[in-house]
Amino acid sequence: MLARKPASCSSQPTSHRANNLTRSYTLTMRALLLSAYEKLDIVDLPTPAIAPDEVLIRVAACGICGSDVHGYDGGSGRRIPPVVMGHEAAGTITAVGADVHGYQPGDRVTFDSTVYCGRCEFCLRGEVNLCDNREVLGVSCSEYRRNGAFAEYVAVPARILYRLPGGFPMQQAALLEAVSVALHGVRVSDLKGGEHALVIGAGMIGLLTAQAAREAGCASVLIADINEDRLAMAREVGIPDTLALTGDALIAEVLRRTNQRGVDVVLEAVGRAETVTAAIECVRKGGTVTLIGNIQPTVPLPLQRVVTRQIRLQGSCASAGEYDEAIAKLSSGAIKVEPLISAVSPLEDAAAWFKRLHAREPGLVKVVVAPQPANAETADQPRPLPSR
Repeated sequence: MLARKPASCSSQPTSHRANNLTRSYTLTMRALLLSAYEKLDIVDLPTPAIAPDEVLIRVAACGICGSDVHGYDGGSGRRIPPVVMGHEAAGTITAVGADVHGYQPGDRVTFDSTVYCGRCEFCLRGEVNLCDNREVLGVSCSEYRRNGAFAEYVAVPARILYRLPGGFPMQQAALLEAVSVALHGVRVSDLKGGEHALVIGAGMIGLLTAQAAREAGCASVLIADINEDRLAMAREVGIPDTLALTGDALIAEVLRRTNQRGVDVVLEAVGRAETVTAAIECVRKGGTVTLIGNIQPTVPLPLQRVVTRQIRLQGSCASAGEYDEAIAKLSSGAIKVEPLISAVSPLEDAAAWFKRLHAREPGLVKVVVAPQPANAETADQPRPLPSR
């Protein structure tokens, strides 16, 4: 993988890049810095300088992803401190690089979490999620370090931008990355319409994937989780068939409902050994199991069950151009995200919300961070935080 040289979070912008900026921003910004594992601090950092092909975005909203929570405690190995996390974001362009065309300051945009090169074999095939030189915003690992959007400003290449319709709520726009992941998982499952589907896991991605499967023409969509609060949210967003089951009990119930046949497709949105096994046991002969969840790096595989029943195992990584569809689905109300937003937090309170998410507080699904002050011109007004 080609990687940018890691830079200190406190390093000053280089002069050759700063010359490309439109000077309508401050030289420093507030950011939420992962200073050490399980330690988040509000710090002042230099406002990012932009390269000729980049834009500077004033961040209005940035969602806390489950991968950020796993990075917060060091569990993923993909958020090595110090780093500014955050990759599910939207905001307003403040400055454009000299080589950027089609965008200008004031444009409301979101962006892909994957920074792809646009030149490699996979990018040229449209498989930008598989880019040989792939980087992810808000990730710090052995190969590269790229600060993310839990900050007042973030710099991204113009090639990963998507324009937002007028009036599209910024807080909902911060969930477009997750919606695109769900749409991609359904797309690579190669559905023809009329399938009976099972989604395992009613977290953020599972709830969105169930809606995406419904919109793709599935005849029925079941969703399973052991968390009753999340299953209630599934019903709220239009997925009424819920199963508060896991393991052998889930397998038995799915087989009972399908006359021992199994469902046509299982979309696994957890990524643990027991849920992957359940997915394989719940699908019919010749069916598809799409693996979207990614918690455990390795899981045992019931190989003979997969081979002798000719099951297709399909991995799904991030997204590859589904943002426009995601924007359309949210704009039309076909996919609902507003009920999934548990809280909107100012930057100063974000560390406390990380702790609550890390502790798996009941009822929390998605927390959106609003880095700009509530009276900032480009920021949507955050809703009051719920009392807990």
